[in-house]
Amino acid sequence: MSAGITGYGAYIPRFRIRVEDIAGVWGADAETIKSSLRIAEKAVPAMDEDTATIAVEAARYAVRRAGIEAERIGAVYVGSESHPYAVKPTATIVAEAIGATPELTAADYEFACKAGTAALQTCLGLVGSGAAEYALAIGADTAQGAPGDALEYTAAAGGAAFVVGRDRLLARVEGMYSYTTDTPDFWRREGQAYPRHGGRFTGMPAYFKHVCGAAEGLMRKLGLEAKDFTYAVFHQPNGKFPRVAASRLGFTEEQVEPGILVDRVGNTYSASSLLGLAKVLDIAEPGDRILVTSFGSGAGSDALSIVVESRIEQCRGLAPGVESLIARKRYIGYAEYAKLRRKIKV
Repeated sequence: MSAGITGYGAYIPRFRIRVEDIAGVWGADAETIKSSLRIAEKAVPAMDEDTATIAVEAARYAVRRAGIEAERIGAVYVGSESHPYAVKPTATIVAEAIGATPELTAADYEFACKAGTAALQTCLGLVGSGAAEYALAIGADTAQGAPGDALEYTAAAGGAAFVVGRDRLLARVEGMYSYTTDTPDFWRREGQAYPRHGGRFTGMPAYFKHVCGAAEGLMRKLGLEAKDFTYAVFHQPNGKFPRVAASRLGFTEEQVEPGILVDRVGNTYSASSLLGLAKVLDIAEPGDRILVTSFGSGAGSDALSIVVESRIEQCRGLAPGVESLIARKRYIGYAEYAKLRRKIKV
């Protein structure tokens, strides 16, 4: 492919709530939940944070690492399942905030948790075809789970942004592959406050069928095997699923663990695999090959093979790394969490 990543950025809200604080309210066994989901705590947005503000922060860091003027960005696409407005795009807010307006195209994307990689694929196509010099793809979410539901332990907040270009590359995208079917494993109708899910149905045939199908399809397309990748990043609805998928595909613990962050920040939905990619890029060396595979309920997976370029070393320190964003935290209790997430409906 003729396009790749010119800059990237991430943002994770500071507030955290522990599994113990949620389980204690609902009389659940925290240790059982932590063991089964392999998650300890999750990120919670503050009162003045939403998908738009998270996307803006990540986008500013991405443009800073890209080292370009925002006016050169010809497209801004924001993937999320928690856009702040039902009718008004998040993408225009981001474009205005970073100074990219008015000569650009902008749109919001939805495909559950893979909306961010869908936006990235579109940007790669636009830039690769010459329709845009640079494009910005963002995955951001402030996901909700119904009180007492299993999703409440994992549904979190965060965002990641990627500037796509044909020059100044810090990582080259050498191929992509998508695997998509209509699988009703997770959904939320208009007007419903919380999503519903099909329980174990979300694992098989939803998550594992699509993640493994996309990853295998990409490796087959490029003539690669698991051993050819330095790192592998998968969508992280919990701490168990990505590790199981990695094992089924033949990846080792050393390849997959650097991209895991769900245990400390929760499932950031549209940003999940993209945040994992950002985390890996923070430590990757020139020549490293990275497999990134997203998953969106509904259902589909996008897989991308990315090769790190030498310019990655020039981007160190230009914006906060994912580990520093994870470490910057303050714990809150369930009462404050319920207030911030507006769980008390009047």
